[in-house]
Amino acid sequence: RRFLTSKEQFHAYLRAGGEEEGEEEKEEQKEEEQVNNSQSEPPAKRVKTEEVGQDGESQGGAGKEEKERPEKRRARGQNKSRPCMKPNHYEQSRLCPSVTQGCAGQCHFGPRCRFLHDVSQYLAGKPADLGRRCVLFDTFGRCPYGVTCRFGQAHLGDGHQNLVNASLAQQWEGKLLVRNGLSKELQQQLRKRKFSFQKAEEFLRGLRGGKGGKATGGSTEVSNCTAPQEGLGDSPSSQGNKDAPSIPTLGPLTDEDVTKLRPCEKKKLEIQGKLYLAPLTTCGNLPFRRVCKRFGADVTCGEMAVCTNLLQGQSSEWALLKRHHTEDIFGVQLEGAFPDTMTKCAELLNRTIDVDFVDINVGCPIDLVYKKGGGCALMTRSNKFEQIVRGMNSVLDVPLTVKIRTGVQEKVNVAHKIIPRIREWGASMVTLHGRSREQRYTRSADWDYIAECARIASPMPLFGNGDILSYEDANRAMQTGVSGIMIARQVPVGALIKPWLFTEIKEQRHWDISSSERFDILKDFTNYGLEHWGSDTQGVEKTRKFLLEWLSFLCRYIPVGLLEHLPQRINERPPYYLGRDYLETLMASQNVDDWIKISELLLGPVPPSFTFLPKHKANSYR
Repeated sequence: RRFLTSKEQFHAYLRAGGEEEGEEEKEEQKEEEQVNNSQSEPPAKRVKTEEVGQDGESQGGAGKEEKERPEKRRARGQNKSRPCMKPNHYEQSRLCPSVTQGCAGQCHFGPRCRFLHDVSQYLAGKPADLGRRCVLFDTFGRCPYGVTCRFGQAHLGDGHQNLVNASLAQQWEGKLLVRNGLSKELQQQLRKRKFSFQKAEEFLRGLRGGKGGKATGGSTEVSNCTAPQEGLGDSPSSQGNKDAPSIPTLGPLTDEDVTKLRPCEKKKLEIQGKLYLAPLTTCGNLPFRRVCKRFGADVTCGEMAVCTNLLQGQSSEWALLKRHHTEDIFGVQLEGAFPDTMTKCAELLNRTIDVDFVDINVGCPIDLVYKKGGGCALMTRSNKFEQIVRGMNSVLDVPLTVKIRTGVQEKVNVAHKIIPRIREWGASMVTLHGRSREQRYTRSADWDYIAECARIASPMPLFGNGDILSYEDANRAMQTGVSGIMIARQVPVGALIKPWLFTEIKEQRHWDISSSERFDILKDFTNYGLEHWGSDTQGVEKTRKFLLEWLSFLCRYIPVGLLEHLPQRINERPPYYLGRDYLETLMASQNVDDWIKISELLLGPVPPSFTFLPKHKANSYR
């Protein structure tokens, strides 16, 4: 209890930089806090000073206080009208990429180009450098951002010449660090609708010709190995048409290139018992997944991608599919509501990117997705759900997995009825989140129901998901009979609150991680972000944006050494407390200004017009 404090003292301590303030100043700050009700924080946390007796006396007193206090609406959902500026708005005058790449005379736009071509003019208005070391130059021996790099003094010579460490650059030459990018050629084909979806069209023709849209299109998915298969022995050139894009090949021609795999011959998804980092919208980006891989995550998955946006060739959506070379078991998650778009998207990804599995999101609870018939709504649209699973399975050469919830309504569980059908439709694995759509991410996950569904799903693997924040939680989850556990999706979360959770589970211990170690994790994330998004102003501010989104979850972690009892429960709302040092206290703050202060320690001062409001409100504590 010696760490407990009040809201006013907590913020006064941070404002003083960790030093004690005088009593008069504390009283002034207390009055200011009462007058100014900050909107950037959830409702004030209160320490329970008395236990509620069986006679109900204290409950009556509490009810009287509640009547006197004006009611406040709980913050829930997303901050939909948040004033978030795009990172490229922070730089008034930008240098043309052709100049940065050393080919100024080859600008495709010529005099119509809206960027600067004069390096001296650009440097006159360029913000000051943020540090003396550039992570790209130190890691790869060369920084592709040249004079636009915010750490340019580390690799700029006379005449603003971009220096190169030849020996270090040679080590990385020819190595593909990030895969699954969107080429300009493929993007043009998608935008002009010239990409050929032969397998998907064949399946969809079967749906239109069959009764009820079920049996005809999906009959080949459940066929056995003894049944004759169409197209055996056909070469890839004979299967495609003249408009199909040529796919570059490498190495000798194998049987798999010529012969289409039967469903029973598809590669198995052998991840039983492994730790699975769930797809995390906004925060589950490539730099964050690299942090989790370093702490022991076995399986990673990209953020939820909308199939229609992928089919339109949107660069921002294709960026969610990128895979780092350290991600040895990697999948992508798709969201859609109709069999035609989902099947076509599955064929598109099967031919253009490198993944180990494809996951269908049937667990997304947000209204934007649900009202269009996607996410959780598919659990109530069984015909469309079946057509999507059968269609995607027919065009994929990798395993297909499905993520679902217990149901749509809070007390009406339907997952146990759907899971046997999903197995029949051809899915390789199911992940079950132990909450309904109405529960969203509040209340506790129903692991008894997950255990019941795991028995029903057998022999198909079933992973459980929900309320995993310690190795003890993971052990209890594995004892229910699931094939593995998924950590952790949105609010509340395990991996976003403590990414070292994977290490705790594997080493079976509680890690009392220090504030300096946690700060080093943020430093690694920052370096990974600069590698991924760039070290120019746009890349720095994009890294800062995603760092701040993560800090909005990371602040909910309570250090093990301060806990009255172990482990921390994911839905327990802690009172205000002072950490063992200033940095630990700063990391516990739920004030946006304090998150920005942490980002400035890593990425320098924010631009003058900088604004930030987290995507998700604090609504997960109950």
